[in-house]
Amino acid sequence: MKKSVLLAAALSAAALVGGCSEKEVEPGSIAGFDEGETYIEMWVYTIEDTPEGEACKESVEKFNEAFNGKYFANVEFIPRNDNGGGYSDKINASVMSGDLPDVITVDGPNISAYAANGIIQPLAELTDEEKGAYLESIIDQGTIDGKLYALGAMESSVGLYYNKDILAEAGIEVPDADHPWTWTEFTQILEKLKPVMEAKNGYPIDMTFPVGETSIYLYAPFIWANGGDLVSPDGLTADGYFNSEQNVKTMEYFKMLADKGYMSRTPIEQLFESGRAAFKIDGAWEVNTIYESYPDIHLGVAPYVVGDNWNGEKYAPSGSWAYAATTNTKHLEASTELVKWISGTDSSMLLFEKYKSLPSTYEAYERIKEFSEDENYRALYVQLRDYGHPRPKTPVYPQVSTVFQQTLEDVALSGMDAREELDKSVERINAKLSRYNRNNE
Repeated sequence: MKKSVLLAAALSAAALVGGCSEKEVEPGSIAGFDEGETYIEMWVYTIEDTPEGEACKESVEKFNEAFNGKYFANVEFIPRNDNGGGYSDKINASVMSGDLPDVITVDGPNISAYAANGIIQPLAELTDEEKGAYLESIIDQGTIDGKLYALGAMESSVGLYYNKDILAEAGIEVPDADHPWTWTEFTQILEKLKPVMEAKNGYPIDMTFPVGETSIYLYAPFIWANGGDLVSPDGLTADGYFNSEQNVKTMEYFKMLADKGYMSRTPIEQLFESGRAAFKIDGAWEVNTIYESYPDIHLGVAPYVVGDNWNGEKYAPSGSWAYAATTNTKHLEASTELVKWISGTDSSMLLFEKYKSLPSTYEAYERIKEFSEDENYRALYVQLRDYGHPRPKTPVYPQVSTVFQQTLEDVALSGMDAREELDKSVERINAKLSRYNRNNE
């Protein structure tokens, strides 16, 4: 889910790099790579000796067994550092030198930027049956201008978590997935909870607006569920979208949550986990965290809150790391086979087993018992299945993500004017979009 930052210089250079310098690897030089096999090099963003890395390595080994004599995949593990560099730095350097491998991992919201800058290319054609195996959110995330560029090996989502004991104490019932609380209804619930939580030295909801990718991931759904958006459908226009009347109202809603004391203006560690908050908005990993580290919390997952005029549109958080074929590969068919394998049901199930990341295919959800037997995992799946919405598709996504967080913090916590801050944000986004719009003139 965390963003891999694209360096502007590297992206600009992508359009200037001519030809490619694909490395020649001789059969026999790598254990298992034999004469007559097509060699596929893949880079991933994680460490080999982690649950996620182990799952990836095992999936690649199974791919090589299945395609023995035809294809051979070799994976290189290039971990990110705390600032998102490391892996991204190597991608950027390789864009400029022309040394990209055949297949790379791309964080979901950056697929548009990679495609617009000629780093990745559309996959070889998939049949409708092959595409239909994946959640709609996976296909939507990987599709740019009607072409499928990437397939995710995992999905992710965000839960509106609640403490069952606290809601029972306050006499609050949770709606089903197709009838979520509206903003007005949720505000009334938070007001009802306020004295209950004050008695516990807490707050009705545990919310923070952290710097980085997390804020847009957690809170862009409030934009979509209120009829707004952050960029135009083609990703090249922010004015009229990012600063729309709907988005002004959304930012003012967050400001109201802070002004009325429904949330803390400063982060409090383990506020929800210690029983001092009735609700918390956080990633799907929170379920496993509660189960393993806070077993006394009786956890539930409520539907994400929607605007008062919501009419069933898709709005729920989704998106994670995906696999794509680079423009450097000479073996698109082989690379696509690897992408399909590494993102398919068996690989997805292995990732859940080792890493607890949400799967990418319908079959995986049917075969993993937690999604039929555990109400919280089931709720996250249903939310993804029925309402999953990718983050904004734009070549300047990193800028959109950054200014969204800044605007949210400035309006909600510092009391700045929502309209003025959104207009300023559009100016910052337009400064990044200008190169792409010039190219389309």
